[in-house]
Amino acid sequence: MASFVTHLESAIDGTKLEARVPQRMHAGRPLWVRYNLAAAGKALKRKMLRDREPTLWRYRELLPVDDDAAIVSLGETMTPLLHCPALGQVVGIPNLYVKDESRLPTGSFKSRGQTVAISMCKQFGIKRVAIPTAGNAGGSMAAYAARAGMEAYVFMPRDTPLINQVEAVLAGAKVFLVGGLINDCGKIVNAGMGVMEWFDISTLKEPYRVEGKKTMGLELAEQMKWKLPDVILYPTGGGTGLIGMWKAFDEMRQLGWLETEDLPRMVAVQSEGCAPIVRAFENEERFAEPFPEAYTIASGLRVPVAVGDFMILDAIRASHGNAVAVAESRIVEWMKLGTSKEGISFCPESATCIGAAEFLARTGWIRPEESVVIFNCGAGQKYPHTVKLDLPVVEDPGNVDWEWLRQQNS
Repeated sequence: MASFVTHLESAIDGTKLEARVPQRMHAGRPLWVRYNLAAAGKALKRKMLRDREPTLWRYRELLPVDDDAAIVSLGETMTPLLHCPALGQVVGIPNLYVKDESRLPTGSFKSRGQTVAISMCKQFGIKRVAIPTAGNAGGSMAAYAARAGMEAYVFMPRDTPLINQVEAVLAGAKVFLVGGLINDCGKIVNAGMGVMEWFDISTLKEPYRVEGKKTMGLELAEQMKWKLPDVILYPTGGGTGLIGMWKAFDEMRQLGWLETEDLPRMVAVQSEGCAPIVRAFENEERFAEPFPEAYTIASGLRVPVAVGDFMILDAIRASHGNAVAVAESRIVEWMKLGTSKEGISFCPESATCIGAAEFLARTGWIRPEESVVIFNCGAGQKYPHTVKLDLPVVEDPGNVDWEWLRQQNS
């Protein structure tokens, strides 16, 4: 099956570019993938999805790969949309839902972008890929590159969580620690393109990861019977997920798939330790200045400067949305709250959305009757370093002090 892609389009000035050769950016800014949606809509009807496998590739006509043989997949299943009444009661939102992306092959939503990006690299005949990462993206890219038989280079800040380092190494990538932040890693990848002849799979520096991420929006609409929630809260670092979903909503509206004209209000959530998008939103700016001395335990949010900053801010404003920075000191508390109330293993990035939901409900920005979706972008157990434990010990299992045990609170 050939794709319905017509061209690439500069997000900054609308310049059209050829789609069927490797492209990165235009004028230093990202590219959109554009489709012949009229033709795609004739080939794919909503009702046809009922008979398709429950994977990301069910939306094949709305994805850019031309050759089915080029698809590099690890089985990107549809992720569950879970009603969370217990957590909703605590934060003041009865109609609270969580879309749990931790069920994807590499334990996070990064699988969506990497399956499409690496498939396009395979289609183009690319043999070597490189990525800067502060968390899950590096391990995910390494896994898909391994599946495709490609050579992978991963550059990550020295203090990137050990589990992210290990998963990239186990997948066979050549992994390097860098003294700096993710943007410093990005400089290395960019500088090495000519010398090392690798293709740069940095966030939004190629146009295809966002196409994979937009399937979150397609799935959400399908799961909600083609109606969308009133509000989506999304943890925002590089922002491909938020940007991709907004693109998906626009494409579905053009296809006539949605049952309502109202689109969700998009909320970008960041930590106070690294909040360039929030600061730009509050200052009514289209572009975000680099955030100084960025720090947060939510490693995926530690992006002091995002190449797609204006795309994130455009989507927020077009949706009448918001951008919220929450207290860094409470992230672990929200991780525990979400997991203990619903059994969903919240990653620290998505735990920030619990804090934002509570704040927005308390201030009346989210009304009690509104439906709200939080995206849990990764598995909390991939972040063991965030929780410090001092567990009580039963020293003599044959002589348990039951009163002492009853009083313990782990």
